[in-house]
Amino acid sequence: MHSRRQLLQQASAGFGYLAFAGLATESAAREAGPLAVKAPHFPAKAKRVIFLCMRGGPSHMETFDPKPELTARTGQPGRSNPAAKLLGSRWKFNQHGQSGIDIVELLPETAKHADKLCVLRGMHTDNENHPQALEQLHTGSFQFVRPSMGAWTVYGLGSENASLPGFISINPLTALGGARYYSSAFLPAACSATMLGNANFPGAKLTLGNVSNPRITAAAQRDQLDLLQGMNRDLLAQTADPRVEGMIESAELAFRMQGEMPRVMDLAGESDATLKLYGADRAGGESFAKQCLLARRFAEAGVRFIEISHLEWDLHGSLQSGMTRNCAQIDKPIGGLLEDLDQRGLLQDTLVVWGGEFGRTPDDATTDGRGHNNKGYTMWMAGGGVKAGHIHGATDELGYEAVDGKVHTHDLHATMLHLLGLDHERLTYRHGGRDYRLTDVKGRVVREILA
Repeated sequence: MHSRRQLLQQASAGFGYLAFAGLATESAAREAGPLAVKAPHFPAKAKRVIFLCMRGGPSHMETFDPKPELTARTGQPGRSNPAAKLLGSRWKFNQHGQSGIDIVELLPETAKHADKLCVLRGMHTDNENHPQALEQLHTGSFQFVRPSMGAWTVYGLGSENASLPGFISINPLTALGGARYYSSAFLPAACSATMLGNANFPGAKLTLGNVSNPRITAAAQRDQLDLLQGMNRDLLAQTADPRVEGMIESAELAFRMQGEMPRVMDLAGESDATLKLYGADRAGGESFAKQCLLARRFAEAGVRFIEISHLEWDLHGSLQSGMTRNCAQIDKPIGGLLEDLDQRGLLQDTLVVWGGEFGRTPDDATTDGRGHNNKGYTMWMAGGGVKAGHIHGATDELGYEAVDGKVHTHDLHATMLHLLGLDHERLTYRHGGRDYRLTDVKGRVVREILA
């Protein structure tokens, strides 16, 4: 057994960084904490979420919302600004599956799973600027710092694996205001996202820093941590400071993660067939493919909310080349993810959500681009209790705005929580003298899309 003096010296030399890095103890794992599994408000259809975030605003008119009238009127004056001209899609749409859902020819692998998709063509949100719209998509607000939808999910349900975070963001948008997108804000710190990689450098190896300590053994670390946690609990008893409680919990989680996280992130055990299914064996598209494969592995391991990111959908003057590139990068990985989840029996209780912060305009001042459009765009869901092979909502004949089956961001959040067995009006947290929730004072469950 180490002396108290030795432990303090080792802690300052080799372990002190863990507390500041948000790292965590076995005793906390046994106690009820933010990551402990909690019962939903009512029987859930989904146990977990995989959110495929397409940063920049994918064009609905080039993906899942064909506009033949727009094509017929190409070149006519638009209404976004005096110089804008209507621009029809350069690509064909075809109906797929028994449901006959129209999907652009750029997404042939995704199209094979048309009968799994629930396509929301009537999406709309409040802001047409990227940072604000992305923040509202993630947190329900673009005016104030609020907890991420992933953090709310973990707060409401906990995590099924005590040795992994409840919320993981792969290649997060860290250079684009991302800290606010994945924050737990006033919720317990353990509910915030653990971030792997960086969306600005998607080709880099996805790793989690400081996940191991090369200086001392696991047993010695356990001794150090017990000492530090004893002091932390003494401080907590004196101050009741939630930040100290968060440090205790996160330090315990970090200690357990040292064994579990590398194992789950190791793709060496995946078969060649699986790598090929996702397109992880192809040059150029392997980054997003590996994100999708890791998302499946984390879902299988019990992580509650997984988000992955893809950039460069803000196509103002490079629509043709950008759409061709982006669709080629995401198509096979997403098709592989849906097929793999289905084959493993995970899709039925995993809610997969695809989309960006808003859509694009039917017109533009260039002949090869589209502007921002928050009034009408498309997202889709699959698995997790939504209607399969279903289209809900519509934009007008040119694609300017949602006119039927309108789904606001608050409605999207309310519906996602409902599928997880959580009542968005009951999932609240007392802060600053009032009760807060993901949907604030708005939002309705879109029951029309529930299976």
